[in-house]
Amino acid sequence: MADPAMSVSPYWELTFDADGDVDQGERDRLLREVRQRGVADLIVFSHGWNNQRAGATRLYSRFFAPIPRLAPKAAIGYVGVIWPSMEFPDQPIPDFSRSAVAAAQPLAVAASEPAASPALDADTRHALLDAFPGKAPVIDQIARMLDQQPSQDAELEEFGRLVRTLVEVVPPGPQALFGADTLAEGVPQCEPRMFAVGCTAEVCEQFAQALAHLAAPQSPGPVTEFALSNPWKGARELLRQAAYFAMKRRAGTVGERGLGPAIGRLAAVAPEVRVHLVGHSFGGRLVSFALRGLPEGVHSVKSVTLLQGAFSHYAFAARLPDDPRTGGVLQGQQNRVDGPLVCCYSHCDSALGTIYPLASRMADDDCSFAAVDIGRVLGDKWGAMGHDGVRAVPGTHSLNLADALNSPLPASGCVNVDTSAVVCHGDPPTGAHGDIVHPELARVVLAAGRIVRPAAASASPV
Repeated sequence: MADPAMSVSPYWELTFDADGDVDQGERDRLLREVRQRGVADLIVFSHGWNNQRAGATRLYSRFFAPIPRLAPKAAIGYVGVIWPSMEFPDQPIPDFSRSAVAAAQPLAVAASEPAASPALDADTRHALLDAFPGKAPVIDQIARMLDQQPSQDAELEEFGRLVRTLVEVVPPGPQALFGADTLAEGVPQCEPRMFAVGCTAEVCEQFAQALAHLAAPQSPGPVTEFALSNPWKGARELLRQAAYFAMKRRAGTVGERGLGPAIGRLAAVAPEVRVHLVGHSFGGRLVSFALRGLPEGVHSVKSVTLLQGAFSHYAFAARLPDDPRTGGVLQGQQNRVDGPLVCCYSHCDSALGTIYPLASRMADDDCSFAAVDIGRVLGDKWGAMGHDGVRAVPGTHSLNLADALNSPLPASGCVNVDTSAVVCHGDPPTGAHGDIVHPELARVVLAAGRIVRPAAASASPV
């Protein structure tokens, strides 16, 4: 049921479970009504980390609000994707006020809060229980250890063992097939190496150092003293990473097994409707995997817009720069779009600029984590497209925001748009990851889909 407070109409929702199964009543309502309502262009938006329907609906309402004014003559319909993506309660839903969510942390790859204790509060425990059903005893023990913060490395290793039980894939579910952003000899990585036996103490040290640096970025250079930060804040970040990887798998599952086939059904009953996919954070990963789930012969997706995408900037690459035998898990999927795939990125997103590559490095490497310079990007290998755009895809266009809004976008292929001019508001340590509710970004969506001409969309200069 659509939220009565939604700012646009017609609006539908598509709700998916963790395995990608869609609410059939909602899907059938969309298929039945989209032609009745005379929709020509359908904008389908997926949220990222958010375990509350109300928060997702509010994000959609705020993002969609300027579109009727920007495209007054267009016959646009709107879809909000709802999927079970846990958020830590100390992470804000995009565009929520800081008073609504204390110590704003917008992403699972974001840093832990600077509170005195890293203990789990009741809301976080409840969110973990929802995300990992049947794991209540494990979660209770994790909470006790975070409260007690024992000093021995052996206790950190025990903590790591408990966290590892949360990320283990239980067959025959599909989750193991959707955890990779790049392929190593064609085999997706099932379990991040940061959760390997014997690695926990060193992993927590690295996370604690990164969090300390983000809390005081004026101190450049490598952080090498473990005593500079509380390792149990690093341990709490390890727990956040467990939820992160579980939701990463889930986003791919819902996209390929859920949203892609749903778009195929829509194309069968209303082939004239032009679909425009939009995703924020892990929602960008979800809509990208939906391309892989499109039935053969479906060409109704006319644009994809990724807002602060929280997945590898090499996901669409046919060959990785450091290993030409290996490509991205979504290589070539941009060709399923009958139009451009636009990646909006911002260097102000410190969550994707520091914690994401550090976590990706830990997930991909063995336990030999040498001290690194936290103050700089941790190499191209582990970067996120929401921080620096799509990489290693020949022919990718690069534009600043003003050019993207005032000139026609390329008709096809990957397009990087630097949105740092507006996606720039956020406090350390996470930066601007959730700062996506801007009319300029709505205009990018309209420009990507050729819903309006650039001059018509340019209601105000950037």
